[in-house]
Amino acid sequence: MDERKLLKKRKRKDKAFHILIFLCTIFGVVVLALLLIDILKKGIPMLKLSFFTNYPSRVPERSGIYPAVVGSLLMILLTCLIAFPIGVGTAIYLEEYAKDNKFTEFIKVNIANLAGVPSIIYGMLGLAAFVRFMGLGRSLISGSLTMALLILPIIIISSQEALKTVPRSLKEASYALGITKWQTIVQVSLPFALPGILTGTILSASRALGEAAPLIVIGAVTYISFTPKSLTDPFTTLPIQIFNWSKMPKREFQNVAAAGIIVLLIILLAINSIAIILRNKYQIKMKD
Repeated sequence: MDERKLLKKRKRKDKAFHILIFLCTIFGVVVLALLLIDILKKGIPMLKLSFFTNYPSRVPERSGIYPAVVGSLLMILLTCLIAFPIGVGTAIYLEEYAKDNKFTEFIKVNIANLAGVPSIIYGMLGLAAFVRFMGLGRSLISGSLTMALLILPIIIISSQEALKTVPRSLKEASYALGITKWQTIVQVSLPFALPGILTGTILSASRALGEAAPLIVIGAVTYISFTPKSLTDPFTTLPIQIFNWSKMPKREFQNVAAAGIIVLLIILLAINSIAIILRNKYQIKMKD
């Protein structure tokens, strides 16, 4: 009898917990929906062709996001070019070559910890290392290097997890054919792990694209009337431009900021969709 009462009590607690979690989820979804509706109402009327081709202006109706879009795309391209080979190479070394000892475990734990460090800390590191110590100034290359540091731990961890999914039987079959370890990694392990590696890289890149705090710290320009022509030129990005518009005294700039948020959301959704498509494409190839 006591056991039945205890079981019923546990079921009631379990049901109450599920209801609480469901209500929390609904609350979050409702708040997000209200915010999106408000942004769409304010931003959609501003989404004209001139908004994408104009430079920022002190007049809300003439303001555009052209330099911010160009700066964001250049920054994220350079960031991926820097972080991807370093991240994947580090993951290969840790999973395939590093000895299983306390030092290797120490490195892995610290990489995992770095993935959870607030982004503004990377901005402070970038300011000290790239802007001041290396003398690169408040330039596009400084911003790209800083964002590369931000996403590097995520790329390493996702690449490690992807490499762990490679079946041991595939590696052993490769070794049995007389193929070297490096050839096995390049021809067997990497192609099998590529969907996970690409997914982690693209999702980390989308995070970098939406970050503003590190770029504010290193001194990304909030108002710019030109596009960067070289790696040492000043630059701005969409989050920085949206931040600048949101703090302008004129109320009309709130509508311009909302339009910028819509564009940023569309770009982020497109990047995440590319990650899903690439993952599914390579998974189908591996099955075939």
